[in-house]
Amino acid sequence: MRHTTKPPEEHIIIRSLSLTMPSGFEIEEHAHLWAQFIYATNGVMTVTTEDGTWVVPSRRAVWVPSMIHHSIVMTGTVTMRTLFFRPRLVKKLPVSCRVMGASSLMRELILRTIELGFLYKNNPKHMRLLDLIVDELQERRETALELQMPSDPRSHIVAQRVHDNPRSNESLHYLVKGCGASPRTIERAFQRELGMTFGQWRQQVKLLHALRLLADGSSVSNVAREVGYENTSAFIAMFKRTMGLTPHQYFMHDEAHAS
Repeated sequence: MRHTTKPPEEHIIIRSLSLTMPSGFEIEEHAHLWAQFIYATNGVMTVTTEDGTWVVPSRRAVWVPSMIHHSIVMTGTVTMRTLFFRPRLVKKLPVSCRVMGASSLMRELILRTIELGFLYKNNPKHMRLLDLIVDELQERRETALELQMPSDPRSHIVAQRVHDNPRSNESLHYLVKGCGASPRTIERAFQRELGMTFGQWRQQVKLLHALRLLADGSSVSNVAREVGYENTSAFIAMFKRTMGLTPHQYFMHDEAHAS
């Protein structure tokens, strides 16, 4: 639902957009002249650019700077709330995509802006609301829900093998076969290029795949198996360590707070 009643274009500082989309719906690759802050009250969004993939569950949001080409795939029914900012307003924010936490205050600010439809510069109340939103954005901590693929051709082969089969727990010695590099070389390449070990990167693949499966309604035990955990308790412990809640708590919270 786009808001159609609006002030003159030159007065607008923030636009808003509210959409509800079914699981599997894809917004094809596109870019915006204005920077974009995308938040979902429920479901999981997967945002992809040429630089990487960001999995965005509810209570997280993704920052997409202006003119970044991106696509979005929905898992579970996604209720998406988006704010668009004139680029000059957010010069201090990242120049690449980021997943950020969305505080209770930020969620309320988003919903209030959605109700208004637009914020414009000739309205003092709107300017105060803008200041609060920008302050919240600048204070938001980034969360580790990004999956970057290494650019080194040898590491990329290994990474693709893991990405295509998140269930596998094959050793790095097995995965490097035919890629033209030793396990030690690949480990160094992951550390140098992505700032993490190969094992940490593989766990990230499993976590992001698990989030999509859980959002689509799969049981925790089935998801644990699908991402290579024989022990469901071990999977739950990994999920809670990263996300702060167990899978059940996390997605029950989504249902209770959807709006």
